[in-house]
Amino acid sequence: MSDPITIRKLIDRITSGDIRIPAFQRDFVWEPEQVAFLLDSIYKGFPIGTVILWKTDTRLKTEKRLGLFDLPEPQKDYPVNYVLDGQQRLTSIFSVFQTDLAPISSEWTDIYFDIDAEENIQESLFLALEESEIDQSRHFPMKTLFDPVAYRQATNGLRDDIILKLDELQSRFKEYLIPNEVFESEDRNKVAIVFERINRAGTELDVFELLSAWSWSDDFDLVEKFRDLQSEISDHNFGELVEDKDLQLRMCAGIIAGETTPKTIMELQGDEIREKFHIVEKGILGALDFLKREANVRHYKMIPFPGLLVPLAAFFATDKADGIRYTDKQRDKILRWFWRSLFTRRFSAGVNQRQATDIVELCRLRDDEEHVLRYPVADNKIDFEKSPFSSTSANGRVLILMLNTMGPKSFLSGANVVLDEVLKKGSKHEYHHIFPQKFLEKSGRERKQINVLANICFLTRGDNNNIKDKSPTEYLGSLPEDRRRAYLESALCPEDTDKLDYDEFIKARTQLLNSKAEELMS
Repeated sequence: MSDPITIRKLIDRITSGDIRIPAFQRDFVWEPEQVAFLLDSIYKGFPIGTVILWKTDTRLKTEKRLGLFDLPEPQKDYPVNYVLDGQQRLTSIFSVFQTDLAPISSEWTDIYFDIDAEENIQESLFLALEESEIDQSRHFPMKTLFDPVAYRQATNGLRDDIILKLDELQSRFKEYLIPNEVFESEDRNKVAIVFERINRAGTELDVFELLSAWSWSDDFDLVEKFRDLQSEISDHNFGELVEDKDLQLRMCAGIIAGETTPKTIMELQGDEIREKFHIVEKGILGALDFLKREANVRHYKMIPFPGLLVPLAAFFATDKADGIRYTDKQRDKILRWFWRSLFTRRFSAGVNQRQATDIVELCRLRDDEEHVLRYPVADNKIDFEKSPFSSTSANGRVLILMLNTMGPKSFLSGANVVLDEVLKKGSKHEYHHIFPQKFLEKSGRERKQINVLANICFLTRGDNNNIKDKSPTEYLGSLPEDRRRAYLESALCPEDTDKLDYDEFIKARTQLLNSKAEELMS
């Protein structure tokens, strides 16, 4: 164990650029109340944990700021000390007390000592306050504690007993010693192992952060790599994918190792990830481009089971500069696999094994267009007649994508539904009941009977406002027969929808929806 350090010494070392934050550390995430609670622990002499530093003669090419502060270059030659454990605590202490560096924003909330609060071992004597909440006669600014001039100004005019209380406060913080351990090594693999073990024993990192630490090097940061890829992913309207770190890792593991289990992910080697990340990029972008171009899937939020992106990305992963050029046969087979995966809900459970199986199959197809995929059995598991509709549920999204293949037209105006906008918004205002909800409620139908998949179609908001609570007999009856037939067909509705009662309609439309599902899977 190294010698403990005082808060003053800690501030000086950070300000001088000696203590720094490595790129593989998570961001500062503590709330102001957590910072106030930390100060209360220090005031009461409680231990706040050991800080672990990595001492190295080799500077990293990528580093993080410390909270809201860009750290200066070291004022002396190497070595420098990177924080492996204790970043949240060090950042909190430094942000409260330092006075030399200017923050990059004004997001910080200052911490105050409550002079009038009764000493209590359980309750905190420190508060995080906005400027409008401060009572200057009661709340003493902690940021002045290590600045002699500011401290004198803040205590000027106070009663002697209060000054004595604040002097005791200052003394406790000046004398408090923070235990620290210094780990010296130039072996990056050892550093990653130490970092992983620290976080396994303490606040658990998610798998993405662990793998980022594992794969990190001077010129490679997994987090930054995916961040750089974000703009290209967003160009495909799949920006939300960047937030799904678990799926990103699965695509990495699926492409590199052919499996997506947590064990496989954690066994990935940093060198492997660095060397093959350009292949991972091509795989991800190729998969998104295929869905957009061939399946008319325009937005990430409309993919019912995002896990299917893993084997699809494996198909498109390549060293070739111009990517994978698929043939008509390959396209048709992938589309059948895609629709079968949706209707059978293939990636709703047992995802690891199914991803591994389909990675093998799609890679074989990539290498041989004649390869016969071991498709999921064409067994439609979506009950259009009874399943409730929600644009955010997997079943609801499968229905939306299936209707999307028909190029639907709105019933009254015949206007083309602007599917890009509809799918982007995922808005309930763009999906409407064919037999209006109010009409069915008047006839005594329960909500679970009304809001079923088979009673949903695309309608423009204008047409829906005109329909209101009218029955299909009323709002479709005035349309010319050829237009009515075309509009109903584009929505996978029976030609005689306007002549059917609700139960007859649901049965007939369910049959049409099932037939379309069989067509897409066959």
